[in-house]
Amino acid sequence: MSTTSSGKSPASSGLEGVVVANTEMSDVDGQIGRLTVRGYDIEELAGRATFEEVTYLLWHGTLPTAEQLAQFGRELASYRQLPDETVAAIELAAKRMGPMDALRFAVASLTADDKDSDDDSREANLTRATMLVARVPVIIANYQRLRSGERPIAPHNDLGVAANYLYGLTGKEPQASEVRGLDTYLVTVADHGMNASTFTARVIGSTASDMVSAVTGAIGALKGPLHGGAPGPALTMIEEIGTPDRAEAWMKDALAKGKRIMGFGHRVYKVRDPRAEVLYQAAVELADETDEREALELAKAVEEAGVKVLQEAKPGRNLNTNVEFYTALLLRELGLSPDLFSPTFGIGRTAGWAAHILEHRAGGRIIRPQSEYVGPRDLHYVPVAER
Repeated sequence: MSTTSSGKSPASSGLEGVVVANTEMSDVDGQIGRLTVRGYDIEELAGRATFEEVTYLLWHGTLPTAEQLAQFGRELASYRQLPDETVAAIELAAKRMGPMDALRFAVASLTADDKDSDDDSREANLTRATMLVARVPVIIANYQRLRSGERPIAPHNDLGVAANYLYGLTGKEPQASEVRGLDTYLVTVADHGMNASTFTARVIGSTASDMVSAVTGAIGALKGPLHGGAPGPALTMIEEIGTPDRAEAWMKDALAKGKRIMGFGHRVYKVRDPRAEVLYQAAVELADETDEREALELAKAVEEAGVKVLQEAKPGRNLNTNVEFYTALLLRELGLSPDLFSPTFGIGRTAGWAAHILEHRAGGRIIRPQSEYVGPRDLHYVPVAER
């Protein structure tokens, strides 16, 4: 490997190709379109395992037994009651902030009722991880109701994470098909290699800071539109196209005007994102239950037109459908507004963030990369009166 004049390895833009950690959490093979989570292909888990099962798998390395799953569900339910400080933060955020700012603001307050904040054992951090996974959906649901002029609904402790989130948003127990669809989504996004927000969580966790701080920082990274903000614009694009027969012409016109085609292309995947297929199948199952197939047929036509037009316009770029494309459709069919898509992503990814923090704290060093200075040298101070 070549080095710079200082003997360091040359900088890699965006850390492209740089391995920053050994992990047992997940592996992303972009060449063949394969996502492995703790040894399981994502297709083995999504649509079959619940979000609680996959969260347990990420934290413990094995899928839970029926008894372990039931106990984990009870533990999650026991942490859904929010501290007064977080309730106050949500009430303020609902008046002044957008959803991602509100989520970051409220999550930062979740140390308020941590009675053992000095305990840095794995057991204590597992408790904090459980608290975060339990409370993030409640925060989002309460915020949504408050900004809509409605009062928050107390959690339904007989429901799992996905079902309770939908219940908290609407006040109605969701249909099994809706719960299955959201569970599939949360499983699909729970962990995905060393993405920007996960790396942020590991960096903060590596300093021996607390888990709430690390997850708060990860939410800040997720807020960026280059990481977690694409599902909403993808839905806007599909709705603007309107009918299948307009898809190809719309795509060509958008490219001619220099617009970005949302929901296509990925930093890692050079083929179709495997999560796109999983979410498409979840959308199909939901449409079969609701008999709302028109939107699904439109999305499929837009996908086919997008792949074709992008291949013709940008050959060799391999701009295939990514996870955001069918995320938009599925979450809309579940009744979520587009500005809740990224916070809902955060519900699923909280499990992965916590897993990486736990993993790094078990033996990793503080993450402290180097940089190569490229600025001027040998400058001399000139007193302010002489400048």
